[in-house]
Amino acid sequence: MRLTVNGTVHEVDVEPDMPLLWVLRDALNITGPKYGCGIAQCGACTVHIDGQAVRSCQSLIGELDGAEVTTIEGLGQPTSLHAVQQAWIEGQVAQCGYCQAGQIMQAASLLDRNPAPTDTDIDAAMSGNLCRCGTYPRIRAAIHAAAQKLREV
Repeated sequence: MRLTVNGTVHEVDVEPDMPLLWVLRDALNITGPKYGCGIAQCGACTVHIDGQAVRSCQSLIGELDGAEVTTIEGLGQPTSLHAVQQAWIEGQVAQCGYCQAGQIMQAASLLDRNPAPTDTDIDAAMSGNLCRCGTYPRIRAAIHAAAQKLREV
């Protein structure tokens, strides 16, 4: 199967019922998406598939032939961070950090669809991404900051 991950085309020879998360982590050594629950309930494994935020633990590779996948590693570059990544740093959002790649990917997807989200919009969009450390107020503030930065560009 062929898929493009972070701009690079990959041919993967794996079983079609293998979750994308394991293809990324085990076959392609892309470790940003994390295993959290395996049932698409925590959001730690969130990536973008063809521009949409999805849970990679429940996305089967056999259904993704030709898809374009973006992980946290492909969202921005160290010298040119995505606005959400920059807002996360400036807002000191992360505590333990385990869920943050999924949180950032979900937030970036939200801002692609809604450049000026309200608190209610943010809470609804982020409700499937769990943070055991409880950094939700900082997450919301960072999303507002990123939205403002993106509107200024």
